[in-house]
Amino acid sequence: MKLERNLRLGSQTPARPPSTIFRAFGGLKVRQKLVVLHNLFFLVLAASVYGSLIPVFTRQIAAARERELLMVSKIMSARPSQFDRSPAESSIYHMREGTARALDLPEAGQSFLEEHPNLVWGYGSDSLFRRTRAPGVYERVDLPSDFYDAALRRAKLSLFAALGIIYLLSIVILEFMILPQYVYQPLTLMLHADNATRRDDRENEMIDERFIMNDEIGQIMRSRNATVSQLRREEDGLETALKQLEEQDRLVSLGLLSTSVAHELNTPLAVLQGSIEKLTETTHDPQTTERLARMLRVTQRLRKISEGLVDFARVRKQVTEAVALRPLVDESWNLVAIDEKAAAVTFINNVRPNEAVLGNADRLIQVFVNLLRNALLAVSAGGEIQVESKSFQRAGQTWVCCRFLDNGPGIPAHVLPNLFEAFVTTRLDARGTGLGLTVAEGIITQHGGTISASNRPSRGASLEVVLPAATL
Repeated sequence: MKLERNLRLGSQTPARPPSTIFRAFGGLKVRQKLVVLHNLFFLVLAASVYGSLIPVFTRQIAAARERELLMVSKIMSARPSQFDRSPAESSIYHMREGTARALDLPEAGQSFLEEHPNLVWGYGSDSLFRRTRAPGVYERVDLPSDFYDAALRRAKLSLFAALGIIYLLSIVILEFMILPQYVYQPLTLMLHADNATRRDDRENEMIDERFIMNDEIGQIMRSRNATVSQLRREEDGLETALKQLEEQDRLVSLGLLSTSVAHELNTPLAVLQGSIEKLTETTHDPQTTERLARMLRVTQRLRKISEGLVDFARVRKQVTEAVALRPLVDESWNLVAIDEKAAAVTFINNVRPNEAVLGNADRLIQVFVNLLRNALLAVSAGGEIQVESKSFQRAGQTWVCCRFLDNGPGIPAHVLPNLFEAFVTTRLDARGTGLGLTVAEGIITQHGGTISASNRPSRGASLEVVLPAATL
């Protein structure tokens, strides 16, 4: 709130570009700026403290010197006899007796002491003179001026040392404890996170909440995290929308192609079905009749597939119901088994009898026939194809996964990522158009399910169809 209030207050003043000096200073890194600023601050503070205290010390020492001079002067004036040179006084003061010339007593001092024999005359700030009882003989006492000068020097040195120690401690505390924790580390974290964002490194682009504090920098870090999160959500949404548009465009193109193919097939299929029906009416051989019946079923299946292609192109709402999965797999294999190669391949239907899905039986058979035929073409003589199923829960809904397994060579690695795109095929002969799996994916998508492909760890391919489960 304080930051927002400051920003509001600051917004009332129009922004001005920095001058040349401030712009040059702004080119420094944050740590360099802070080093310059707090060094300048402490230098100004130390100079202010030093300049404020030294005159006080000087006045105090001068006052002490004046008091001592006055005290010694009164002592000398109060003594009726010569100044007693005690050992203590001799160690502190320098006392002499002699003539005016020997003691360097000026004429003004001689005149004063002759007129006032009981007073003391001071010369300068460190020497006192007094007249003795002997004519022309005087006493001189010199105060220890070096003591006060040394005291002032010690005071200056002590103050300078104290300010230096305080400065060094302040630098150490600021540069190695306070600023790294509250300024340098947050800035480094934001720079690293921004670099990760530019590299699209989503694992490292968010700043850990443990390092975010409740100051203005922390507010900026939280705001940055929220902005990046919102940006990523919008990017993901846009990517999903683009994929959906791409998928719709692909399905529309495929639908137009499917419609064209279906219309081209309908006429010859109708003629073929009519011819088979006439042959059935004219023949009485049981084997021939059986073969014609099988040909008729295949023709009818082809016509349903053709109609399904038209439905796929129109994306019409299809009739769905609960369909037993195992019979659909058996019927699909029966259609594929017309191929002579099927006799040399082992087929195993391991779909559980009670497994059922929600869908359209004819459309699902179209998918299963395609998957089984691809598996049949992939395996060699003596190979094995098996279909198995399992149910599972996802997002509160029951689903059935039907896996089509073979022990063929598997799907090439360069084909696997684009297997369900149109015109992608590993069969370079006339039997493969590359449309089968694309149509199968479209049918499964219309059923609300998914289809995926992978290679088995041992050998062969695995195609999984996931559909909504149903109850018979």
